[in-house]
Amino acid sequence: MAMAALRREGRRFVPLISPQPISAVQSSLISQEQAPLGVRSISTQIVRNRMKSVKNIQKITKAMKMVAASKLRAIQIKAENSRGIWQPFTALLGDNPSVDVKKNVIITVSSDKGLCGGINSTSVKMSKALHKLTSGPEKQSTYVILGEKAKAQLIRDSKNNIELCITELQRNPLNYTQVSVLADDILKNVEYDALRIVFNKFHSVVSFPPTVATVLSPETVERESESGGNLGELDSYEIEGGETKGEILQNLAEFQFSCVMFNAVLENACSEQGARMSAMDSSSRNAGEMLDRLTLTYNRTRQASITTELIEIISGASALKG
Repeated sequence: MAMAALRREGRRFVPLISPQPISAVQSSLISQEQAPLGVRSISTQIVRNRMKSVKNIQKITKAMKMVAASKLRAIQIKAENSRGIWQPFTALLGDNPSVDVKKNVIITVSSDKGLCGGINSTSVKMSKALHKLTSGPEKQSTYVILGEKAKAQLIRDSKNNIELCITELQRNPLNYTQVSVLADDILKNVEYDALRIVFNKFHSVVSFPPTVATVLSPETVERESESGGNLGELDSYEIEGGETKGEILQNLAEFQFSCVMFNAVLENACSEQGARMSAMDSSSRNAGEMLDRLTLTYNRTRQASITTELIEIISGASALKG
């Protein structure tokens, strides 16, 4: 009777993929490491694989956080220096986001890569809200998209309103020459009365609110100036030389747009790296917490398995004696 019971126990705990059956005594003495795919060790094996995966993910997120921090320091200096370029234009021509015009072009600045929180979704939501405000029966509102992430979101429901899409802007280090060529291409391909640039303005690593900068066309600036609109200090200057006021306004508007675009792209790139730092830091902390829980689960499962092994050995020895 005792030998029959041992044989039944041996058949019960034979490893699932073992090519040859083993005896009851051998199966009860097999350790967790020697039977990786047996009935006894299948749960601990899964937990170990999961722990290994979480550790690898944690290493990756920590590395990505350090890379984002190094990039942030380099871009932040450029962004702070670029603020002094467009601010004189704002003082001269003003920044009037509430101006009512017929042709509006909304330029949405976003990133080409993900894993940076919700900054791209925020810019897209702001762009859609602007599109609703500037649309009407006698008005035209279109999009110019910078970045792959905004393109993927806006192309779903606003495909017919997209004039131009530009991606991979940050493949090379950003400089004014590159952005000025980009601004010139935009001005050649769109007709506008007002350009509204939507981007994330960098304040700190955890604060980058969506911002709208408005650049008016020379005709709109001249019309607003004649009607007494809010245009900064433009009317306090006298025009000298052979150029007319329209030609000067044309040059100022183009230069203003390139400067505002340069600052917007740098501010958004800085916000992207700050958001990626925060996201990767949160991911690393979450991976650490998950690893602690998996370690506890693994230890409990392993202890339960060892206890079960001891009980079976004692039971088998008692059955042999009886």
